[in-house]
Amino acid sequence: MIGQSLRFAPYTIATASLLYLLVLITLYTLQRQVQYQPSHRNPSPAAVGLTGVQVITLPTPDGADLVLWYAPPAPDRPTLLFFHGNAGEIADRSDRFAYYQRHDFGVAFLSYRGFGGSTGTISETGLLTDARTAYDWLTAQGTPPDRIGLVGESLGTGVAVQLVARVPIGAVALGAPYTSTADVAAWRFPWLPVRWLMKDQFRSIDYIAAINAPLLIQHGDADQVIPFRFGAALFQAAPEPKSFLRLPGRGHDALFTATIWQEEVAFFDQVFADIPSL
Repeated sequence: MIGQSLRFAPYTIATASLLYLLVLITLYTLQRQVQYQPSHRNPSPAAVGLTGVQVITLPTPDGADLVLWYAPPAPDRPTLLFFHGNAGEIADRSDRFAYYQRHDFGVAFLSYRGFGGSTGTISETGLLTDARTAYDWLTAQGTPPDRIGLVGESLGTGVAVQLVARVPIGAVALGAPYTSTADVAAWRFPWLPVRWLMKDQFRSIDYIAAINAPLLIQHGDADQVIPFRFGAALFQAAPEPKSFLRLPGRGHDALFTATIWQEEVAFFDQVFADIPSL
């Protein structure tokens, strides 16, 4: 029996190796379908209960057409540019949009390429192009860079960090950020060489030191989507001025509650009170 087991061992190892290789090939090929989970309902702002919102179409330099929901600020108030997470679309965040509106901020919610009603193919390079396109549109409308606040949610924190590392911004708030999406994937799939295979790694840790704006990070310490330690590590690498709010017992769903938005509003109010309007 021992001899038979030894004879079959090479075949078992070969079969397991082949299956592992097939899994790697499949995940490499389909990785963006796993990483991004957009929806494409694209309702109007009015259909999700919003008022006073303009639907702007933004052409990008590489040929995509983006949907931007925009509401102008009250006099002497700043504008918040929001980058959402990896799933759904901006219509799913209408209550957040309305919350910012009620506090008299200008509000700009960007629908990345391939999300909602925006055209184009999703990729890290594409999302970063989209963010810069929205920023350039806001400044072209006469919004001074130091009167723009960036808000990043989950995946969108990586978009926000890379944008603020390249352009002037008044302040930035990040909810459940990460050092890189490759670090998150490696934690979730420790049996895969994700750092070699992953195309869109959103390496915030490589850009965070370059930001030149007040920073707020909020993260639930029970987050099982992006573990707390990744947000804490990004905060440690960030320059001052910065503040960190730990959310005890809260998971990733805290991002979709007024608890997070209230802290963001208080943060932006404090920062922009020290930045005189034109």
